[in-house]
Amino acid sequence: PPKKGSLPEPLPEGFILSDTQKKQWRLGKIIGQGGFGLIYLASKDVDRPVAADTAFVIKVEYLENGPLFSELKFYQRAAKPENIQKWQRSRGLHFLGIPTYWGTGVAEYNNLSYRFMAMDRLGSDLQKICERSGGQMKKATVLQLGQRLVSVLEYIHENEYVHGDIKAANLMLGYTDPEQVYLADYGLSYRYCPSGVHKEYKENPKKGHNGTIEYTSLDAHSGLDPSRRGDLQILGFCLLHWLCGSLPWDDVLKDPIKVQKAKERLMDHLPHSVQHLSTHSVSTDEVAKFLLHVKTLAYHDKPDYQHLQDVLSC
Repeated sequence: PPKKGSLPEPLPEGFILSDTQKKQWRLGKIIGQGGFGLIYLASKDVDRPVAADTAFVIKVEYLENGPLFSELKFYQRAAKPENIQKWQRSRGLHFLGIPTYWGTGVAEYNNLSYRFMAMDRLGSDLQKICERSGGQMKKATVLQLGQRLVSVLEYIHENEYVHGDIKAANLMLGYTDPEQVYLADYGLSYRYCPSGVHKEYKENPKKGHNGTIEYTSLDAHSGLDPSRRGDLQILGFCLLHWLCGSLPWDDVLKDPIKVQKAKERLMDHLPHSVQHLSTHSVSTDEVAKFLLHVKTLAYHDKPDYQHLQDVLSC
């Protein structure tokens, strides 16, 4: 069998896949790769080559690999399109930034087994756009992004999941409408509350420092399973980075313990620790208030999402 975590042997362009609902998909060109596997352009029209402007992609990995399976379980359990639409109606939201999942299946090729997942095609990620503008974003953009992401996190939290890896590289613009921003990549998503029962508070140093080191939560640094407050703390650190263009622990990223200590100092000395990162042109008051709310949350607590929205709409 292939090595666990290795990129799959590519399937040929024009290959036809059949999903569990018996829908057929035709593969086009490979347009990207993640830690798990390959991303292809795809089309439901199997009789002609896949157009360059198709609205669908298919992610493919070896059957034995883990991340795509985790992502798939998230979409099947928590993000069915009809549930997202129902939630939007109940909340009066025109849009919720979770990509649409269209189907899954297993394929065989050259005696190898593959798992695939069909999704909406998305545009560029925010990291690339951010780098082009020197790593900083306009304050109004940061606050608006924060509000949209609080909406997405509230939805996934209410559906028993946490994301665990919020960052600009996982925020994708819509392919047809770049005004829309989606939180993508649920490969590290975690079911924190299966059947309504919250995971216990248990530190496991062996699992310490999981996630993306710049933004990961203090819970993750301590080896706790991800929880709602952790997602919001990660978002708070992202907002701070986008606003200021840097974080206080940027120069110690190679040492997870030092990063953890720097984040602890920041949280311990709120709001001043964040306010003093303000510049003459940009105030960080809203992010300070945002992280202050996160600081009040116990591991099992449900965040006050409306309060966080209000803080960011100043």
